[in-house]
Amino acid sequence: MAEVDIPKLTKAVLCYSQSIYRYNGVWDGPDPMVPTIPLALVQLTIVMVLTRICIFVVRLFKQPSFVGRVIAGIMLGPSIFGKLYLINTLFAPYSFRVLEPLAQFALSYYAFLTGLQMDVKSILHTESKGIRLACAGILIPFMIGTGLYYMFKVSNMTGFIFLGGSLAATGYPVLAQIVTDQRIIHTEVGRIAMGAALISDLASWVFVGLGLILTNSKTDLALSLLTMITFILVSFYYLRRVLKRLIGMKTEGVYGVHYTTFILMGASICGVITEGCGTHPMLGAFIYGLCIPSETLKASLLDKLEDSVMEIFMPLFYLVTGLRVDIDGIAKDSSWFLVIIALVMALIAKPLSTFLLSSIQGLPLKDAFPLGVFAGTKSVMALILLEIGNSQKALSTQTYSFMVIATLMMTMLVTPISISYRPSEDLSAYKRRTIQKAGEDEELRILACVHDTGNIPTIVNLLTSSNPSLRSPICVFALQLVELIGRAPATLVVHSSGRSTARSAIHTVDQVDQLISAFDNLELRSEGLSAQIMTAKSNYTTMGVDICNVAKENLASFIILPFCKVNNIEGGDSEEVNSAIRAVCEDVLATAPCSVGILIDRLKVAEPHVDHARNIAMLYFGGPDDREAMSFAMRMAENPEINLTVVRFETDKDASEFEYIDSFAAPSHVTVQVDLEKEMVIDDHFLNHFKFSTEDAPSITYIQLILNDEEEATKAIKAMDSQKFDLYIVGKGTGMRHPLTAGLADWCDCPELGPIGDLLVTSEFESSFSVLVVQQYVRSSAVFSIADRDGSMMSAGSLS
Repeated sequence: MAEVDIPKLTKAVLCYSQSIYRYNGVWDGPDPMVPTIPLALVQLTIVMVLTRICIFVVRLFKQPSFVGRVIAGIMLGPSIFGKLYLINTLFAPYSFRVLEPLAQFALSYYAFLTGLQMDVKSILHTESKGIRLACAGILIPFMIGTGLYYMFKVSNMTGFIFLGGSLAATGYPVLAQIVTDQRIIHTEVGRIAMGAALISDLASWVFVGLGLILTNSKTDLALSLLTMITFILVSFYYLRRVLKRLIGMKTEGVYGVHYTTFILMGASICGVITEGCGTHPMLGAFIYGLCIPSETLKASLLDKLEDSVMEIFMPLFYLVTGLRVDIDGIAKDSSWFLVIIALVMALIAKPLSTFLLSSIQGLPLKDAFPLGVFAGTKSVMALILLEIGNSQKALSTQTYSFMVIATLMMTMLVTPISISYRPSEDLSAYKRRTIQKAGEDEELRILACVHDTGNIPTIVNLLTSSNPSLRSPICVFALQLVELIGRAPATLVVHSSGRSTARSAIHTVDQVDQLISAFDNLELRSEGLSAQIMTAKSNYTTMGVDICNVAKENLASFIILPFCKVNNIEGGDSEEVNSAIRAVCEDVLATAPCSVGILIDRLKVAEPHVDHARNIAMLYFGGPDDREAMSFAMRMAENPEINLTVVRFETDKDASEFEYIDSFAAPSHVTVQVDLEKEMVIDDHFLNHFKFSTEDAPSITYIQLILNDEEEATKAIKAMDSQKFDLYIVGKGTGMRHPLTAGLADWCDCPELGPIGDLLVTSEFESSFSVLVVQQYVRSSAVFSIADRDGSMMSAGSLS
């Protein structure tokens, strides 16, 4: 009998039932899990629950949520839970026909959200060190990844793009979460790392596009590349203009369901276009997200989409990623020795190249090492490159599994090192941390914080009144504080001056443009004043630390914080205090590296701001905070257009009636033993020096009031309302429990303003004015009063 050759199947053939839904419930057929839709719902429930459990566990070890999501996907794969019969049945291969499209849908809208959150313009502000590190961190790991790719004996010649690109990628969102959690995002290392990560993240999207074009377009490679480039150019030059015009029609800034749905349709349409160009729908959605010009619309879209995409749909992508990981097959056809060598090379490729280049550029080893480790952080982009490479048959299951494990390990190593990292600080030049210690002919460096555009006129007026001159210059760092929306990474952007002059005639609601315009004009009309504009985006929980870091790096002597805008509306109540802004003020007061001034605006709603404060009242009760406030008032009084009235409140009681309070101690207010009589002597010397130096100044008035209790002090302050002062300057009174303010301190609604500051911001005054509450910086090691030769002092007022 002749032998017949039976051809071997080169590909597995999978047969499954076409029914995707059941109408008669569990009574129709023996297995309710055979239809695809019920099975998909069960799979979704399992992966969501396991993902939340894994995230909870990894967060206990300070790991980013990305690690928990990847672990959850791998656990459901064939290497762990997939060996169980129940899990193997629930996640059968035929269920992929629903999981795959849902995962791709999740990727498309994840890419859209990434485009919304990414600020490409910030690349222009990236330090040169960060740009060089990004370029080296992309090229060197990519070449190493290419070499590793060919170690696995592959036949597909285009897969090196996906493996090399995954090694070159740095997870910008994950790194942002890590450095934000460790509160180092606004340090030099944090800024360089984030700038390099942003460039690397954009390069990853380029790798995705090139890889797909090379693998999909065998004959029409040039045509696919040309159409993709054309789409990008049309999107940025024309689509963005169309969107800007459409958004400009919504003057009220409120986007309803119909408007949001119309905008979201664009993401799907752009995805279809890029799919037709031979790439992937997520590239079109990503580019469309970058083209959205309105920050308000971005915030609205993120608020409506982010949770559903990240918590419901993206777990399916991690599930598909994990189901393809076969840990047992990593060493197949290779020795474990070679696998370990390849794993070590993959782990150290990007960190080592970044570390070496950082050292060459002169960074201390203490900073260069963590910078290299941060560069090894991975995120979804690395998994996207690997998943596409595997689905396109450019990466084998062995290579794919190996790289997913390496990606997970690289990210897990970052957090332990970042926790132990402490930025190296050279504070030898940071000596002028108070206004009182700054010389008259020295530059006064001020960090002025802005929450919204309503703060700008009051801060500009205060700086104008501060008498900048060539002999006594002022350098202002205007820091716009922006609350992060959703999971967007924290950033610090330094803006170049003069940007707004070209469009000064164009009305814009952009807060950055208004801030730049206001301080550009301030520079032009104020001789001796220079300004630098910055924007810090962070959560309110870490905003106070970010402010202090910016002040420290810029050697600021004074931080100005807007507290809230309390409007004295006739016939109405005052505006409620923003609790988040109040918490930021408390954080800054507790950790500031220099003196702090909290600025409160009590102008009436219908009343315009004056050019600058002309009539200023300084209320002096005594103590380091009052001396610091007085130093600032004296600087303002050098302006001949300023009328300064200094009112000293005294009591005939002796020092035994005073208490010195540790305001950062327990709520019981532990009394600290200090020499209060010496404190009063210092105040006398300080004020005598002031009276002697200003006795011939007609615009300065000194009044001394001797009172018995807080009731008389309150009446005296309220009686000053008739004099129509534009600005009241007071000390916070940190630690000092004065007999004239003791009762007021017990009834403070806002203790961070001190008793007098709290009294002044109430609605019991008919006139409108601003209030500046000052706290003097005192080094944390000071525990008793030290009198200097000139009568200035250092005391344990605020433990910074």
